[in-house]
Amino acid sequence: MFGAIGVVFGDIGTSPLYAMKETFAGPHPLALDRLHVLGVLSLVFWAVTIVVSVKYVIFIMRADNRGEGGSLALLALVSTAAQGRPKLTALVAALGIFAAALFYGDSMITPAISILSAVEGLAVVAPALDQWVVPATIVILVVLFAIQAHGTAKVAVVFGPVMTCWFTVLAVLGIRNIGLDPGVLKALSPHYAMMFLVSDGKLGFLALGSVVLAVTGAEALYADMGHFGRLPIRLAWYMLVLPALMLNYFGQGALLLTHPEALENPFFLMAPAWAGIPLLILATCATVIASQAVISGAFSVTRQAIQLGYLPRMTIIHTSEKEIGQIYIPILNWTLMFFVMALVIGFRTSSNLASAYGVAVTGTMVIDACLIGMVMVLMWGWNRRRVLILLGVFMTLDVAFFLANATKIPHGGWFPLAIGLTIFLLLTTWKRGRALLMAHLRKESMPVDLFLTSLSDRVARVPGTAIFLTGTTEGIPLALLHNLKHNKVIHERVVILTVSMEEIPVVPASRRIETHQLAPGFQRLILRFGFMEDTNIPKTLAHARSDQLGFFYEPMSISYFLSRETIIPSSEPGMALWREHLFAWMARSATGAMDFFHLPSNRVVELGSQVEI
Repeated sequence: MFGAIGVVFGDIGTSPLYAMKETFAGPHPLALDRLHVLGVLSLVFWAVTIVVSVKYVIFIMRADNRGEGGSLALLALVSTAAQGRPKLTALVAALGIFAAALFYGDSMITPAISILSAVEGLAVVAPALDQWVVPATIVILVVLFAIQAHGTAKVAVVFGPVMTCWFTVLAVLGIRNIGLDPGVLKALSPHYAMMFLVSDGKLGFLALGSVVLAVTGAEALYADMGHFGRLPIRLAWYMLVLPALMLNYFGQGALLLTHPEALENPFFLMAPAWAGIPLLILATCATVIASQAVISGAFSVTRQAIQLGYLPRMTIIHTSEKEIGQIYIPILNWTLMFFVMALVIGFRTSSNLASAYGVAVTGTMVIDACLIGMVMVLMWGWNRRRVLILLGVFMTLDVAFFLANATKIPHGGWFPLAIGLTIFLLLTTWKRGRALLMAHLRKESMPVDLFLTSLSDRVARVPGTAIFLTGTTEGIPLALLHNLKHNKVIHERVVILTVSMEEIPVVPASRRIETHQLAPGFQRLILRFGFMEDTNIPKTLAHARSDQLGFFYEPMSISYFLSRETIIPSSEPGMALWREHLFAWMARSATGAMDFFHLPSNRVVELGSQVEI
């Protein structure tokens, strides 16, 4: 539970820095009177209760894929349940992929708005330093992204204590300010939210676009479930995080009713003057931790997408010998840094960034509601009427939030949507391109029986073991045919190896290896990995028993043969020509199989071929 507090709740836990301020002083400002303050507080309380406490913590967190959560884990879960229904499977895949794509837009905005909103406390603590807010934010971001390569294990030990201190301070500040006007506690009644929406009509509806800032980060509870488990996250939420957040929001409401001038920065003005600098330092640390969680989440989602076949191979560096989940992806790290810094420089204030925030988050919430509805019916076998009633409640709120945020699209909301659509295009292009490539390779490959019967006794057999990697479980790999054609030899032992990625987080040891003897000295070997596992072929072979492999593993007698396909776009039916060019570019940019599978470079032979798709 202590570890979960330090990692899972950073995003939603730093929302008090800007949520109330944006609701009253954002693009659709509200009057600072009792009706509006109580109405907004009631909306915040019931939105957090329904979206986070009920939808995510109670229902969605039940839908785990072997303990793992997140959009892609939910996609794999629902895809399994929808097997045999092609149209439903296609719809589920599109929804899951788009939810994952939207996450990247969110992972760029969260560090920018969180750290910027914390550093803006400088304007309250030391007004003369106001012009240093953006430069200081840039410096913090550069340091944050620069340390990713060294891993976060050493600094992660302080995450729990710092965030526990943060939530304690939120609660204390809230209680201190509720004393200014205890009447704000009446907002616990939902009728204040209804009165606000009815009396303000369109303006009240548009205010939902700012109220939703209080629930951003809810999806992190589900996404990080595999790291900490369902129970610790639920305990942390109900025992500490939820009470601290609500006390702080209600405290800000009481402060705004008694001191309307505090709207300039209600969070920092909740504290006494002497606490300004310590609070600024604590808020900055909390937002850095929140940003770290989102960056780590982006690494994790990217690895899942690679393993499930939605992205090309990338260099993945493990920063911890003990924790498989602690990884670093260089190209993604620097790409994220570029876009986050561009957002800070382009928008300059957290208020401007809030206009871009929310569209991606609410879109993901709508998709998650659709997918969990399918899980309830297809996997849990719940009564359809019961599911429709429950989904009706969730979707009413989620769609209302999404439509309210849609008004932000011209003012910056286009950014996460553009990022999401771009990533969606890349994910679907790679998946479709790989399917076309595999179909072509299967079509062109020689059947095993034909190959074995056509082998001449005159072909020389040389000592050692040759492992030929192939993406299919049928036919003879092109690398084997090319090697025979050019070198006129075959090794004593020939192993045709296929790495199969399963739609589960971790494959049990009993299913890891599958061996088929094709002929004396010829065998097919299938290694299975889950989407959260490291695909280290030599390590897997070294840990396997000889009877599992069908041969004795001797590293220095093994040669690995790889086939590198050069993609040639053509007018043949498949994909649009521009998408084929995009796929060819992605294939050229991909990390080689040698690095991705951790093959020893001095034991690898690559043979090239051209493939038209």
